[in-house]
Amino acid sequence: MDRRRFQELAEEAFDALPEELLGYVDNVVFVVEDWPDDETLGEMEIESRYGLLGLYQGVSLAERGVDTSGVLPDRILLYQRPIEHWAREDGLEVFDVIYDTLLHEIGHHFGLDEEDLARLEGWEPEAD
Repeated sequence: MDRRRFQELAEEAFDALPEELLGYVDNVVFVVEDWPDDETLGEMEIESRYGLLGLYQGVSLAERGVDTSGVLPDRILLYQRPIEHWAREDGLEVFDVIYDTLLHEIGHHFGLDEEDLARLEGWEPEAD
């Protein structure tokens, strides 16, 4: 899929998110990249470049205070190639994988960690 079409799907997925959720998304930009970089994968201890579909970078709403003004926007990165890969592997539409990835990363924007998200999403993180 070309980047333009992927970005269109990402915009459609974002627009499809519940309005009551979107009302709390503040100071966030969305970026599409082909792959996560090696440094990010290493920091997160992810061995396969297919293992990361999205990433939240910023200061979560739970950590912000009155002195958090004037900072650069948070970023939610969507990694196109891994998303496309998992859509094919799981027999899903790319839109659905983008939607789920956005929900997950917005959860981090709200201050939820992986364990919180796992409980909400119905899966358990791998044991260390």
